[in-house]
Amino acid sequence: MTAFIFNAGIFRFLCKAVKIHFLKSILTEAQLEITIKRLAHQVLENHVDLTNTVVIGLQPRGIYLSDRIVDEIKKDTPADKIQYGKLDITFYRDDIRKELHIANRTDIPFSIEGKNVVLIDDVLYTGRTIRAALDALLDFGRPEKVELCVLIDRRFNRQLPIQADYVGKSIDSILSQKIKVYWKIKDGKDEVIISNE
Repeated sequence: MTAFIFNAGIFRFLCKAVKIHFLKSILTEAQLEITIKRLAHQVLENHVDLTNTVVIGLQPRGIYLSDRIVDEIKKDTPADKIQYGKLDITFYRDDIRKELHIANRTDIPFSIEGKNVVLIDDVLYTGRTIRAALDALLDFGRPEKVELCVLIDRRFNRQLPIQADYVGKSIDSILSQKIKVYWKIKDGKDEVIISNE
C-alpha cells in the first residue's frame, strides 16, 4: 500500500512538472457533416422563403462553416434566392491595440437594411467577436433582426450577454483548453478537437 501511495505521489509530481497535452475529438468528419446539414435545415425552417434573409459568414474561420451551410441550403432552395456575404471585423475588435491582426476581405454586395441577418461563426467563446460583428453590420444598414449560428458554443466562458440561435454542439470547457476546428479545404481534414495547449 505504501508503494502505491508513493507511486501515485510521483505520478502527480510528474504531471505537474511535465506538461501533459491531450487531444480529444469533439466532432469527427461524419458528425461534422451531419451537424452542418442540421444547422442548414434549422435556418431554412425559420426562413423558408429567404426573400428577406441574408447569410453572413465571419472572417476568417467562420466562412468555412458558412460556405458549407450555404451549399446545403442551395440543395433545397434556388441559388438566386440566397444572399450570402462575408464580413471582416478586424477593425471593430476591442483588442485591436493589444495584438497584430491581419485584415481579411469583406464581401457584402447588398444592403441589410430591414433584413433578417443570420451571422455564422465557427466557435462562440467570449462573445467579443460577435459584438464586433454587430458593430460592423451597421455599416451596411440597420437589420430587422440578427440571428447567430455557431458550430461550437463554449457555454461557460462568455464575457458578454450573447447567445446563439443555432448551435451545432455545446461544450463545457475550462479557460486553459482550446477548441480547434479543422476544415478539409484549409487543413486537409474535417474535425473539431479540444486540447489543453
